[in-house]
Amino acid sequence: MNQSVLSVALFSGATAALAMLLALPLAVAVGWLLARRSFRGKPLLETVVMLPLVLPPVAIGLLLLQVLGRDRPLGRLFDAAGVEVVFTWKAVVLAMAVMSLPLMVLTIRAGIEQVDRRYEAMAATLGAGPFRVFSTITLPLARGSVLAGSLLGFARALGEFGATIVVAGGIPGQTQTLAVAIFNLTEAGREADASVLMFVSVAVAFAVLATANALLRKGRT
Repeated sequence: MNQSVLSVALFSGATAALAMLLALPLAVAVGWLLARRSFRGKPLLETVVMLPLVLPPVAIGLLLLQVLGRDRPLGRLFDAAGVEVVFTWKAVVLAMAVMSLPLMVLTIRAGIEQVDRRYEAMAATLGAGPFRVFSTITLPLARGSVLAGSLLGFARALGEFGATIVVAGGIPGQTQTLAVAIFNLTEAGREADASVLMFVSVAVAFAVLATANALLRKGRT
């Protein structure tokens, strides 16, 4: 593997890991909320969280671009703080996080729903508050699903293309991910390099999915 291909693979892995870490706290919170609470806006929250699964990724990228543009309130806020987001590695991480969030929420929610509520009720009767019940009972018992959801989020982020290329572009050495590089190399007729990246993507995805499935099977036993 030549240096440029290696650098793209390392950049993609690093940004996918950051995206997973960025999305994880929100995924855990939303997963718990959907699994353990009933409230008026629950169907709306479920719909909003799942939108990236059904919308074209390009549409998500366009939405992010509109939200983060310099003529938008959030974009102006970042601009005033001297932080550039659009067409930088930060935009890559943000796009990956948004696209990976639904899979993480689905997996974590399912894991929390499998936790026997009797354990939570027993802890509550012993005086544990909601946060302590969550952190000492619910989360440890659902840790397999949380880890599996994190791995699935990482895999989804690693393969992200549509949203990333809209909001971050495919600038070599700056925002070019595995998926974008495969597309660009194929268009440029460099099929050998594109094939190397393709095999790297397949190998990483296979390993991550196999590990996630093993964690989910272990969690059900």
